[in-house]
Amino acid sequence: MTATYPLTQNGVRVAHLYDSLEVSRLEAFVARHPQGTPFHRPAWFMSVAQATGNEAHGLVQTRQGEITAFLPFDAIHSPVFGRVLASSGFAVGGGLLAAEGVDPKEMFVAAEELARRLSCPTIELRGGLLPQAQGGWALKSESHCNFARPLAADDEAELLAIPRKQRAEVRKALANDLTVEVGTGERDRAAHYEVFCESYRNLGTPVFPRALLDSVVDAFGKDADILTVRHESKPVASVISLYHGGAVMPYWGGGTWEARRLRANDRMYYELMLHARRRGCATFDFGRSKTGSGAYHFKRNWGFEPEPLTYATWTRPGAAKREADPTSSKLSLQIKVWQRLPLSVANRLGPLIARGIG
Repeated sequence: MTATYPLTQNGVRVAHLYDSLEVSRLEAFVARHPQGTPFHRPAWFMSVAQATGNEAHGLVQTRQGEITAFLPFDAIHSPVFGRVLASSGFAVGGGLLAAEGVDPKEMFVAAEELARRLSCPTIELRGGLLPQAQGGWALKSESHCNFARPLAADDEAELLAIPRKQRAEVRKALANDLTVEVGTGERDRAAHYEVFCESYRNLGTPVFPRALLDSVVDAFGKDADILTVRHESKPVASVISLYHGGAVMPYWGGGTWEARRLRANDRMYYELMLHARRRGCATFDFGRSKTGSGAYHFKRNWGFEPEPLTYATWTRPGAAKREADPTSSKLSLQIKVWQRLPLSVANRLGPLIARGIG
């Protein structure tokens, strides 16, 4: 969709994502906005759309030629989960960014109009400024929490910042015969995807296509890298991390069954903390987890305090609510079946399904 006409009376319009100058202006707006995240960047939502066969869109509001509000979207289609306009797709963040003093109401009105034009019965805003719970909008609080804390001043201080029980696990990991590599080359990508596929199958989740991961690493350039832990030259744990605003976010990661015995995941996250500090980062953003889940407790064990998140969804009048929660009773049986699939089968089918989960 490339229409230039406004979607509201006050001039909210569709972003010109085919215009490199507009994209550069949007990147700059996100970079200087205090609530900007990696998932607001065109480098994210345009890359994931292209890699998954979905569509990237954006809404902007301007004043005297300057961008004052921005809302990125991926329009995602799935034969299983239906169509959704997500901000942002395949992300745990996104939503509306607005300059101080800007009334966000017109942006939400424009989002509804865009969803109608794209035949998307659902909008999901994963952060940012949120609308009031009315007119088809609903707010969901505390189903997920985010975890972030400052990085320590040096390696030893970082180790001591980890609570005692988890610190003991990290020390055991440091004593194991493990090696650590960081890069973005083919060796790094292939190792990561090998681990990633097994990890997702074990969780009962369809794995994303490798093209999605590659496209993000390529688009982020120096703002992304891959840290891999190996045992006897074989990758056992690996994570793709994003860097934004002085923070590191380990995003797509996982470990093999062997990683648990070797405590390779513990080594991976500790090494990433050290690596990020050496890169100049001040914050470790462990990302979101579902409240009360295993990942939620894992992050608390590392000394991170949960920060409840609030998301917003809009459902077109008369449309059914979208159901894509992996913890729902509707999907729990499917997850159990997926966990039992041979890895080769899961790797073939997973990307076909995952490109529509969003």
